[in-house]
Amino acid sequence: SQTAAEIQRILHQLGTPQDTPELRQQLQQKQQYTNQLAKETDKYIKEFGSLPATSEQRQRKIQKDRLVGEFTTALTNFQRLQRQAAEKEKDFVARVRASSRVSGGAPEDTYKEGTLVSWDSQLQAQVQDEEITEDDLRLIEERESSIRQLEADIMDINEIFKDLGMMIHEQGDVI
Repeated sequence: SQTAAEIQRILHQLGTPQDTPELRQQLQQKQQYTNQLAKETDKYIKEFGSLPATSEQRQRKIQKDRLVGEFTTALTNFQRLQRQAAEKEKDFVARVRASSRVSGGAPEDTYKEGTLVSWDSQLQAQVQDEEITEDDLRLIEERESSIRQLEADIMDINEIFKDLGMMIHEQGDVI
């Protein structure tokens, strides 16, 4: 819940002047940490449910139901945040692609007075465009990698939801 609030805070900063590569790295780290925590929690809930039956089984069932409910709520919130992050990353990639300036090729080679100066300034502008394009491509590659990781994390959370659904279904059969 605390990590989800931190992720939400970071998401609000994306696309603003506070948006930096470090901020995006921090977001990715928090998402990966939360994803790992969700996997571990799922494992522990399964282990808790498979403990041998005792005279306190009713109490354990109530505890497990409460844990599963709270975990499901937290996972739903985390999944919503992951989807928001993925959308913001996709929007960023689209903006970078749209603003990326790809040079139209070599300048016209017509000989007029001042052509050398004109050609030199066009070549310099083309080199700057290529530098921007290389930076843009690097940013796009980083963001697309981040999007792929987010999508994989979302799939992991979906698997955990399936596991929880199976546990709840099996629990109903036991009763």
